[in-house]
Amino acid sequence: MIQVTPYLSIDEEEIELDFIRSSGPGGQNVNKVSTAVQLKFDIAGSVNLSPKIRERLIKLAGSKVTKENVLVLEASSFRSQEKNRKDAISRLIELIREASKEPKPRRKTRPTQGSKRKRLESKKRQGEIKKMRRTVPVSEE
Repeated sequence: MIQVTPYLSIDEEEIELDFIRSSGPGGQNVNKVSTAVQLKFDIAGSVNLSPKIRERLIKLAGSKVTKENVLVLEASSFRSQEKNRKDAISRLIELIREASKEPKPRRKTRPTQGSKRKRLESKKRQGEIKKMRRTVPVSEE
């Protein structure tokens, strides 16, 4: 079991790890050794996540979630398989921790009298400036 928070943990069997070849520079090492990690986590199939956490995790992960609600993370920052695996798992844990936090509800506020007055004064000033730009009618005498 992977401990995410004191009250939430994920079973290691829910995570699928695939080792793939990394992209970018690296020469022979990159071409021969599969050091990059592709982590797949089925959000919808996880029994330990509450529906609210699932919903927030899908929203938070964005484009990393497939249509089947499978979270896919790739880690290829390090040259060793083990470090990339730990990096991918720690990124998953951090995402789930973030999703488990209850968002603070927004309190509706009204603009203050001072801010309303400032806004109206600013609009009046702008109107005066635009009035000054108008052409003056030529009077024929």
